[in-house]
Amino acid sequence: MVIKEEILHSVGASIKTYKPTEIIFSEGDPANYYYQIITGDVKLNNYNKDGKESIQTLLEAGQSIGESMLFINKPYPMNAIAITNCEILRLPRHIFLDLLKLYPEISRDINTFLSQRIYYALVMKQNLNTHNPVSKLKTLMDYLKSFQKEQAPYSFLVPLTRQQMAGLTGLCVETAIRTIKVMERNKILKIKDRKILY
Repeated sequence: MVIKEEILHSVGASIKTYKPTEIIFSEGDPANYYYQIITGDVKLNNYNKDGKESIQTLLEAGQSIGESMLFINKPYPMNAIAITNCEILRLPRHIFLDLLKLYPEISRDINTFLSQRIYYALVMKQNLNTHNPVSKLKTLMDYLKSFQKEQAPYSFLVPLTRQQMAGLTGLCVETAIRTIKVMERNKILKIKDRKILY
């Protein structure tokens, strides 16, 4: 979801900078702000009681962070952590909600965006029940590629590391690496300079 930066600035959004590993918000924090990434990458994650990380999703420039919590006034059920140096626009919740009344088209776009996220969550949840690692990785890549205009084979550069893909699909890193090699042999994807083309 992208709201034009000039609109956000016009209603008083401020820019905050974050260094890698810096926390933007933590699980349990109240959802007081709308966040939109200008530059950098962010991960949403949780840690179990043993300290093992579970990555929910990865976000990049132009995407919003945790916006669905603003509509239900619930605390964040996850952490948002900068992966790289980030510049992020921040707008107080009450101004964000007023903004949606002023710009109905933004409200419609957010509904579409949230629907896509729910669809992805349901597809991934269903897919995690399978024991087939090819199916898990293919579903993830299909979802990421679905937002691109170009849909030809090998036209999409997967923007994730093998470790990130493993975290998002519940696979161990070694299994993800082996499976990607199998997918290359089966011509499902191509690997060029260690980058994955899907």
